[in-house]
Amino acid sequence: MAFEYEAQGQQKKFKKQGVFGDMYSMMLFPLPLPKDVSIIMESDKDSAFQLPNLAHAFREFLGTREVGEFVSGALAGAMTKAVLAPLETIRTRMVVGVGSKNIAGSFVQVIEEQGWQGLWAGNTINMLRIIPTQAIELGTFECVKRAMTSLQDKWKLEECPKLQIGSINLNLSLSWISPVAVAGAAAGIASTLCCHPLEVIKDRLTVSPEVYPNLSIAVRNIYKDGGIGAFYAGISPTLVGMLPYSTCYYFMYDTIKKSYCETKNKKSLSRPEMLVIGALAGFTASTISFPLEVARKRLMVGALQGKCPPNMAAALSEVIQEEGLKGLYRGWAASCLKVMPSSGITWMFYEAWKDILVVQKCHSL
Repeated sequence: MAFEYEAQGQQKKFKKQGVFGDMYSMMLFPLPLPKDVSIIMESDKDSAFQLPNLAHAFREFLGTREVGEFVSGALAGAMTKAVLAPLETIRTRMVVGVGSKNIAGSFVQVIEEQGWQGLWAGNTINMLRIIPTQAIELGTFECVKRAMTSLQDKWKLEECPKLQIGSINLNLSLSWISPVAVAGAAAGIASTLCCHPLEVIKDRLTVSPEVYPNLSIAVRNIYKDGGIGAFYAGISPTLVGMLPYSTCYYFMYDTIKKSYCETKNKKSLSRPEMLVIGALAGFTASTISFPLEVARKRLMVGALQGKCPPNMAAALSEVIQEEGLKGLYRGWAASCLKVMPSSGITWMFYEAWKDILVVQKCHSL
């Protein structure tokens, strides 16, 4: 009883002191809370905090259309190169003028000098090169084509931008630009800029196996000779040569594919049809751009022979002086023998993997 009286006295004493008195009394003598009201302690708040579900976000990222296209390109490129590596070796030797001047002679010469494994010389770096190259190239092509098509559709619905020069009004319409051609050019440039060092290493391993017997020695010797810049030797002519090839290659594939589907009243192609159309696209693009390919290869490996032309025009002139106009197409047959099956098989595998990784996922959503 004494304690109750004393407590009541303290409560009255502090109640007269305004807000602080009331607060103090509430702290000392808390009122009972309703049953439906609960107090969340600070420790409960901490325990309720959850980290973001990174695994779920990563799974969603892997399931996007863009990732599926990149992965499809990488798998298609790897499977194609594993089959066609010997033709790539022969083509490179003939283009740069190493060994025999015909396909059969080059096969025999490589086997006599290096054995059967010589036909796969540089195949390790070739696989390391083709996986990122095809992933970047095909993925970029799909992304840029969608972006360009979307932009064209948007400008058809809305008024396109205009440029006024004095009394002249110009409509900056994109209707005359082919999204496929722009996407093809962008794909070639992006893949070349990212993967050119791997192309340089592959050529050195193929052309001079006695100087560059394996990947690690090739990387060390190239860096020792010219530093980082040596891995980008010939990047300018490579871009010049890649631009018409890549543009023509993707444009021809898309054009032939659409024309064939319209003629046959088809919505999609069978695998053999993709193989043939891809081969025709590769043949056309290779034929148009092959002289630039000859000049590019000369510039890239010319330093090994001590007679590197200063630029692409000089390389083309040198070829014409030495071998005439037919020299611009030296190795063209071997190149077509490699490019046609490579293009056809790549498109066939790519469309197959895209059906699995992209189309089926989109239908299941």
